[in-house]
Amino acid sequence: MLRIAIQSKGRLYEETMALLQEADIKIPSSKRILLVQSSNFPVEVLFLRDDDIPQSVANGVADLGIVGENEFVERNEDAEIVKRLGFSKCRLSLAIPKDVEYPGLSWFEGRKIATSYPGILERFMQKNGIKTDIHVITGSVEIAPGISLADAIFDIVSSGSTLVSNRLKEVEVVMQSEALLIGNKQLSEEKKAILEQLLFRIEAVKAAEDKKYVLMNIPSDKLDEIIQVLPGMKSPTVMPLAQEGWSSVHTVLDQKCFWEIIGKLKALGAEGILVLPIEKMIL
Repeated sequence: MLRIAIQSKGRLYEETMALLQEADIKIPSSKRILLVQSSNFPVEVLFLRDDDIPQSVANGVADLGIVGENEFVERNEDAEIVKRLGFSKCRLSLAIPKDVEYPGLSWFEGRKIATSYPGILERFMQKNGIKTDIHVITGSVEIAPGISLADAIFDIVSSGSTLVSNRLKEVEVVMQSEALLIGNKQLSEEKKAILEQLLFRIEAVKAAEDKKYVLMNIPSDKLDEIIQVLPGMKSPTVMPLAQEGWSSVHTVLDQKCFWEIIGKLKALGAEGILVLPIEKMIL
């Protein structure tokens, strides 16, 4: 049985639970229970505060954890990154009042900076040879300049709307962050075997993200040209149709180039294009 530590609330909680659901790992969703067991897979989930997850994994209270990279780097615990999960993306940035002119990093020399991530900030400033007064805040860091508690802030930025509403501007991106699957370094062979099964399911779900299964009818004399247009994983599937001179082509397209490719296919004579979502892909 593997024990996975997961954030007890917030966006990371929601996206983690969605990932487990897509991997067909059934977990009761009640937030009032600290420890719950899957009904169909050998894992149990421990719900914790995000800043407690790295330590819990490092000291063996949990075997695995899903946590933001920002928290993992800040806590600097002795656990390993098993897999980058690609969701809950954000960045840790320095921000100053909107109306203040910013000449560069030297502006922060001797300034007071409010943050919930003093470790990352201190290492960054030391690396750049800048001395600052770091003021640790848990909670609404962005209000610190407005109430004269600090000259600037160092905090998580996603859309940037919180900065705008507090009349702040982002001036330096210190690090990018995303959800990580982290692991204890001393897993038993039995737990490693379960982890391999878990990773297999996660990778199948992640591989299918933003992918579409596309079926179309094409003139057979245009087949070579159409295959050149398709950026599929491997050669597309081609089957002759009952109507002479026509073939059916099946392929997988990435969402980011979908409409561009579809336009080219239409121009080459593709008809009856059917687009289906993909739940999982086994590579």
